[in-house]
Amino acid sequence: MTATNAASDAGVEVWDSDAHICEPLKVWQEYADPAFRDLVLQVHVHADGHETLFCGGVDSGINVAPACIPGAYGRPETKWQEILPGSHDPHERLKVMNAEGLDRAVLFPSLWLLSGDVSDCGAAAASARAYNRWMADFVSVDPARLFGIGVCPLQDVDAAVAEIEAMAEGGLKGMTFRPERYNGLELYSKEMDRVWSAAEHANLSVGIHGSFGSKMPSFARTRYSNQFYVHMVCHPFEQMASVMEVIASGVLDKHPRLRVGFFESGLGWLPYWLDRLDDHKHSMGHLVPSLKRDPSEIWSEQCFVTMEAGEGEALGQLVDIGLGHTVVWGSDYPHYDCTYPGAMVELEQTFATLDRPGLRTAVLQDNARRWMDTGS
Repeated sequence: MTATNAASDAGVEVWDSDAHICEPLKVWQEYADPAFRDLVLQVHVHADGHETLFCGGVDSGINVAPACIPGAYGRPETKWQEILPGSHDPHERLKVMNAEGLDRAVLFPSLWLLSGDVSDCGAAAASARAYNRWMADFVSVDPARLFGIGVCPLQDVDAAVAEIEAMAEGGLKGMTFRPERYNGLELYSKEMDRVWSAAEHANLSVGIHGSFGSKMPSFARTRYSNQFYVHMVCHPFEQMASVMEVIASGVLDKHPRLRVGFFESGLGWLPYWLDRLDDHKHSMGHLVPSLKRDPSEIWSEQCFVTMEAGEGEALGQLVDIGLGHTVVWGSDYPHYDCTYPGAMVELEQTFATLDRPGLRTAVLQDNARRWMDTGS
């Protein structure tokens, strides 16, 4: 079923390329291996009724519910049972998509964005298996419209490779992990090459996606405790580093069929960052001998970034340097700072101010198809 909306009427599919689900209790109560059900990620209700997220059996101390419901951040009394039906029920999600004018959705996790906090390798692998099994069932309701992104447990490379194979067999279309270090693993390390090869072989899109709330060592957490500062820094700083690492190290040259997206960090920083990388390649390229081409060229062929609705000026700048074909859009539904209802209304206002023929179709349809390698 295709959503009825102006974009569809014009023959353009609207892709929500960075949407989220909120994991229901059944993920840890039913989909997790019995031996690990106390160790996988889960919302724990304490005796006094307050809730916190447990990671690997360790209390994070965080009530995650306010961050996962539109407009709820700052309300600590919010409970996980209040998450929107469209965030965990595929039939309800399709209704939301129809109402919002969205034809297809690429679905990332919410709680499982914090799966890097599970330090034990066995528990991390089990946590990823549970989520990926559930997500495979979720998208099977309508695989033409729902595209599942699985969790890759980088805590252990053997487990990560095995899970990548399982994701592909289960019908998932992509994999995600955080931009920070998993037990010290660098994105360009020798061990990581097996993960990149597995993703390339399975033809899974790679979405590097961070969040706040994680306990992993990071730019934000080594400096700040105030969540205002943390949230300001955590997305763009980590993504800028990740872009540098996978491009300058030669990862993408070595794996030319990889498609890597850097999500939920906006795109205003990207023109500056690619220009700086190009300059460094020309002046200091002897220090990164695996970097054979200009970073901007590599980005153009294999990388993607999500725009936010109000980033019209930055989007125009990216178009001017020939990289408009690497931009996709995501609603971030159902997280606290998403625009819901009305995400498309806000986005259409941005496109209307740009006067760039074909750009709307590229961002909402063509680029997303390339990112997910659907072909049509």
